[in-house]
Amino acid sequence: MKERLTIAKKLAKRKYRPAPKLIAGLYKFIMVDIVGRKYKPKFHIIDDVNDCDGPCIVIFNHLSRIDHMYVMGACHPRVTNMMAGYSEFYRKKFSFVFNLDKVIPKKQYTADRLAIQGVSKVLRKGGCVTFAPEGLASDYGGNKPIVPGTSKMFKHFKVPVYLCYLEGQYLQNTKVCLDERLGETHATMSLLFSNEDIERLSVEEMDDIINEKFRRNEYAWNAEKKIKWDAKGRICHRLEDICYKCPKCGKEFTMKGEGDKITCSNCGNGATMDDYYQFHPFDNAVIPISPFDWVESERMDIIREIRANPDYYFEDECQIGNLDEYKLVGNNKTSFIVGEGKIRIDHNGMHYKGTRNGEPYEFSVDYKSLYTLIIEVDTSFFNFYLKGEYFDVFPKHQTVGKICLLVEEMHRYHVNFYKNFKWNDYMYEGMELGIDLKK
Repeated sequence: MKERLTIAKKLAKRKYRPAPKLIAGLYKFIMVDIVGRKYKPKFHIIDDVNDCDGPCIVIFNHLSRIDHMYVMGACHPRVTNMMAGYSEFYRKKFSFVFNLDKVIPKKQYTADRLAIQGVSKVLRKGGCVTFAPEGLASDYGGNKPIVPGTSKMFKHFKVPVYLCYLEGQYLQNTKVCLDERLGETHATMSLLFSNEDIERLSVEEMDDIINEKFRRNEYAWNAEKKIKWDAKGRICHRLEDICYKCPKCGKEFTMKGEGDKITCSNCGNGATMDDYYQFHPFDNAVIPISPFDWVESERMDIIREIRANPDYYFEDECQIGNLDEYKLVGNNKTSFIVGEGKIRIDHNGMHYKGTRNGEPYEFSVDYKSLYTLIIEVDTSFFNFYLKGEYFDVFPKHQTVGKICLLVEEMHRYHVNFYKNFKWNDYMYEGMELGIDLKK
């Protein structure tokens, strides 16, 4: 009797090679020429990836869930193999298409041999691989630090690395609201590292260059460009997912974003936001310049709070979800709900205690293993891998924004492998940062 293979085994057995030209051309025609027309994408080619005769890599700053359209459009007619989150291959809406287009699966923020093998096979056959070294799309309009040591891979493969720099895509598809907001978007292609650069520069120097090249504040950019966005009257919808702390009274989870307003239920502090993503504070209100600045202020508060209180913890009720070994996930879901309990973040790590598949279950993850969280779809839930197994966590309340900041800053306080940007050093002035400073 023929063995019934799990989805994981099927992925492991896939043969990776440059994507078929017919499929790549069809994708470009549908996504860029037809669907993408409404986004009014503007492509700027400084260095054309099509002028590279051999294998190469294209990286991009990850701003939204449709960045792939811009990258493929900027690379056309060069055929590319995109890298995508491993869990996405378990979703009905992507599984078949990803197989056709030879997309390479990657478990974000893990050492994933399967992904490296897929990249290696494509490059050995003269192909082009594209991926986002940040690991996931922007949470609040800025870039995230790239996965540390990304450039080790570039050193290993010794092929040219191109940069597709994106602008406006986060404002078009924010993480707090799944609406598509039409405005103006750009994609600029240039050579980032030649073979000579890769030989000359150290891994640390290359990582620093990438982080600096990716440096992004979508709201500041739009304030300069003065681009109007069609938000259909919902520009503040669920904005409290990330702007969860009132800047005036200091209460958490009292902000509410509805329509074009965000308001604190405790003190009345708030603002309207116009179609240029500009805040207009109420009378006597205290409001940051933008949601980006709001979140950065919340991060600084967390940095101070966790150092001031060795017993600090935060918890919320939640449900958890896992993938099925054989069954794909449908209805725009990312997993199957398997249990409920409480999620807790403290100085020792992230902990869950509750049920799983009808039985008592708990886990703990320390900050050597966990340095940031994945927000695969939007800020209503988050994801991570535990010993290679995918977990969704659905908090009962709108706490994902705070939980993500807490995990990152607890990691930096206790481990500091996933370092802050050098331009954010001011946030940690005079404070302990990582185990290297505690010895």
